[in-house]
Amino acid sequence: MIQLSVVIITLNEEKNIERCLDSVKDIADDIVVVDSFSTDRTEEICKAKGVRFIQHKFDGYIEQKNWATTQAKFPYMLSLDADEALSDELKKSILAAKQNWTKDGFYMNRLTNYCGRWIRHCGWYPDAKLRLLDSRKGKWGGINPHDKYELFDGKIFAGFLKGDILHYSYYSVEEHYKQAEKFSEIASKQMQMKGRKISYPMIFFRSGFKFFRNYFLKLGFLDGRRGYVICRITAWETFTKYYKLYRHNQIEPLQ
Repeated sequence: MIQLSVVIITLNEEKNIERCLDSVKDIADDIVVVDSFSTDRTEEICKAKGVRFIQHKFDGYIEQKNWATTQAKFPYMLSLDADEALSDELKKSILAAKQNWTKDGFYMNRLTNYCGRWIRHCGWYPDAKLRLLDSRKGKWGGINPHDKYELFDGKIFAGFLKGDILHYSYYSVEEHYKQAEKFSEIASKQMQMKGRKISYPMIFFRSGFKFFRNYFLKLGFLDGRRGYVICRITAWETFTKYYKLYRHNQIEPLQ
């Protein structure tokens, strides 16, 4: 059986971290929390649970996850966010994978809880994530704040595990708007740094299509009022992200 490190990054996660740690204690051989200098009870809770707790300056989601990977005791790793936990079925699947590790990594679906309700449409489910992996074969990439694990050779021989990562996303609509504003700012600056450009009309097309896709094509309407709110805020975040990119390029074009 392989030995497995669980790696979690945190910032002021006292609402979520205990649930996350409790969900992995039976499948982990090592648990490390890399914290960005929380000012709430995150550190106290982690130390009470007996996990390794390390503080490190936050330079970006991708950068933090790559640094956190270097703190794992074992190369086989499960990466989680503090607002995530494992379903009972997923725990059993991970234990089985530890007994017979034959892949580069394993995908699993993520099921999101939004303001107290599980969301099964809106483009939010199934939301396959590569989170159980051999850290020697790749690194975290993507565009902040949305990270993804990328293999060094670009090829992956992956399995898929039954069960869900349970994602406790937003406890209020106001919290969702606040996070969307934060993410749009991060993403717009990252896209500008990578030389991305967008025309003014395309801003409206992309945001309008995002709502149409998530609400109609991805059946967001089946999630009721919460589905409508999710699709509306997601479209607004898309509009804001690209509008900010447009403005960044107008005011401070890259040389």
